[in-house]
Amino acid sequence: MHILVIGAAGMVGRKLAQKLAQDGALQGREITAMTLADVVPAEAPSDFSGHVTIETVDLSEPAAAERLTASRPDVIFHLAAIVSGEAELDFEKGYRINLDGTRTLFEAIRVAHTADGYRPRLIFTSSIAVVGAPLPYPVPDDFHTTPLTSYGTQKAICELLLSDYSRKGYFDGIGIRLPTICIRPGKPNKAASGFFSNILREPLVGQEAALPVGEDVRHWHASPRSAVGFLIHAANIDLETVGARRNLSMPGLSATVGEQIDALRRVAGERAVKLIRHEPDEMIMRICAGWPSDFEATRARALGFTAESSFDEIIKAHINDELGGQL
Repeated sequence: MHILVIGAAGMVGRKLAQKLAQDGALQGREITAMTLADVVPAEAPSDFSGHVTIETVDLSEPAAAERLTASRPDVIFHLAAIVSGEAELDFEKGYRINLDGTRTLFEAIRVAHTADGYRPRLIFTSSIAVVGAPLPYPVPDDFHTTPLTSYGTQKAICELLLSDYSRKGYFDGIGIRLPTICIRPGKPNKAASGFFSNILREPLVGQEAALPVGEDVRHWHASPRSAVGFLIHAANIDLETVGARRNLSMPGLSATVGEQIDALRRVAGERAVKLIRHEPDEMIMRICAGWPSDFEATRARALGFTAESSFDEIIKAHINDELGGQL
């Protein structure tokens, strides 16, 4: 089996490639090759005996999608995107990468399908940003898309395209609406939601972190471990059980910023909590005010998708995975 990961240099992409290498199989078949694509070179996973191809490519550029699909990968994980804050600040770039790049990929697969019947499994990472206030609590699975950001709008359009291309049989697609992934390792990015990770990640290693919103802000979270689990389960699942509604809100944990901080206190003590600085940011507060804070995720749970049930679990997973199990 040949796997293509687009966005493989990102945090989730790296962890996904490593997990696939460790598992060695997908859909009950041995993984013999991986193509890892991104705008910067991705790292080949360790302990993988198969063939790895590293592609440095911008999916929105002409012929890029045709190049990535020429080898006819069996499963495609499409993770590449401009994150929420950057997409809001740079309108043109957000639409070029998040929408045009995705449409270009879908079209390349459609043309290949017409030529030789190529029909891969395609897993698309969408976002909870496809819905926006006013919202019920929790948000039901059948709630209509009401994005309040350019990023959310781009993802919502791609969800519709994925459903239509799947309906036509060009590929076997599933879209997974990821919660905010927390705690993200590495350096802060330009996502408007980045502070949810920053206020835990930095204090855990003795560094200060800025909190741009109030502690009463509630949001929907899952760990990087869960994100990788969602993707692999989406690749393995029988999509006949999913039906025509191919986009699913993933399970997660609804928590306030204050509850995050309480969990940090329980796991790492008051010294870590004192490293959080309150620095209000009007743009971040405005974006957060339109985000959903809880989902039913009934369909996804019934299909076997799972996530954490407490922020203590999320923090401890980060400590084990990123800090060698010790503070």
